[in-house]
Amino acid sequence: MTMKSSIVLGALVAAASATPTLRRRQYNTTKPVVTSEALQADISRENLLAGTQILEDFAYASPNRTRIIGSPGHNDTIYWLKEELEALDYYDVSLQNFFTVAMVSGQINTFVVNGVNTSADLLEYSASGTVTAPLVPVANLGCNATDYPAELAGKIALISRGSCDFGLKSVLAGNAGAAAAVIYNNAAGGFNGTLSAPPRPEGEYIASISITQELGTGYVEAITGGATINATVDVATVISNVSTYNVLATTKGGDQHNKLALGGHTDSVLAGPGINDDGSGTVGILEVAKALSKYEINNAVTFGFWAGEEEGLLGSTYYVENLPANETADIRAYLNFDMIASPNYVHAIYDGDGSAFNLTGPPGSAELESFLEDFFTSAGENFTATAFDGRSDYGPFLDVGIPSGGTFTGAEELKTEEEAEMFGGEAGVALDVCYHSACDNIDNLNLDAFELHGKAIASAVATYATSWEGFPARNTTVARRSIKPHARKASQPRHYRSKRSLPSRK
Repeated sequence: MTMKSSIVLGALVAAASATPTLRRRQYNTTKPVVTSEALQADISRENLLAGTQILEDFAYASPNRTRIIGSPGHNDTIYWLKEELEALDYYDVSLQNFFTVAMVSGQINTFVVNGVNTSADLLEYSASGTVTAPLVPVANLGCNATDYPAELAGKIALISRGSCDFGLKSVLAGNAGAAAAVIYNNAAGGFNGTLSAPPRPEGEYIASISITQELGTGYVEAITGGATINATVDVATVISNVSTYNVLATTKGGDQHNKLALGGHTDSVLAGPGINDDGSGTVGILEVAKALSKYEINNAVTFGFWAGEEEGLLGSTYYVENLPANETADIRAYLNFDMIASPNYVHAIYDGDGSAFNLTGPPGSAELESFLEDFFTSAGENFTATAFDGRSDYGPFLDVGIPSGGTFTGAEELKTEEEAEMFGGEAGVALDVCYHSACDNIDNLNLDAFELHGKAIASAVATYATSWEGFPARNTTVARRSIKPHARKASQPRHYRSKRSLPSRK
């Protein structure tokens, strides 16, 4: 071989060896490794707001302007999520089908008391019914059959909220012969609630509505004083079997045996579009999923968008119940984000170590809480604890020993004076005045809170998609328990907050 030939051949070899690198650069097939700072920088309030506007549009194009499961608004949400995630070509995306019962429409046609039209709210899963009859107060809190008097037959039961499920009160009233049930609040103002999906072993529901504490106690006082109060209750509902879906997206890359899972719910209640509850969590998680697709990761991530949360954690329960034991063991931790843009917000973190509420999660839950506390501290923000009681979509994960955590900005609870000092906003006003209401639309969102909690999601995903260093190993010997949907107690708010609010360590 001549020297000239050697030079030419060497150049060709060098060019050939360089070609793969040049091609990767040319077609941008190499990606940087994800970092917390980079992923947080990809989360913007403009994109968050745009996503929630899409969800509002789906709701407002649907009958009753809602995204309840089985509605066009919810179905549109599901398929939009699927298309957005599939377009990234970064995830294995699937729809997980399950069936349930939903109240797809419902309204109070009439609630008249002594000839006066009176404000009331429909309890979800109420039966249809029409009756004009006297109101009859029920003893105690109406949680026992003995609380319902014999003279209730054919009349309207007047029941205080508290201690047991709304559904049990409705059934017991019906079993005693009442034609309708009116449940009044045990705190100032009114409330929205659900009887929970039928069937119920104690019996069938009757027409059931809710009213304010002021109205209810006033009626009880007048009747106790000898007055007769007549009312007309006319309720029409449609309850049917529906097919719905969880949307699941798992990264194609990363260690599938050391996986982070996170999620939020896609459905609203019948009363409104559910843009904070939980359009905010849905869009926050989606934006992080979209941003993550630009990066390389070490550990796999599964994004779960759960259906049927408002009916009792149905979607997340179905997912966990149908996970093979080995895939359950692959999930190192689960993070939940349900309502992260409340207008009168607090920065609440689930109490994984049990220090505030004595409800401790599986090993690793305390580390998730500590990580999120450090995030808010580094952002110069205060934080507080919210009860780790399994009453949102992390509940089923706790039931199989998966460490869990997440953030929350508040529902119908009133902001305390201490919280107003810590977070701003207005004391004595609900954290979300539009909770489970028609006004839970994009105008109901606090964009400062939304953006910050979106960045908290990004920080957690980037950190655990990179490394589980310092995180406890999963205890895979935890027995799988049979999981039932977690019905919310009628007497209590959906989330609790600690009286021990924690200032940031500035």
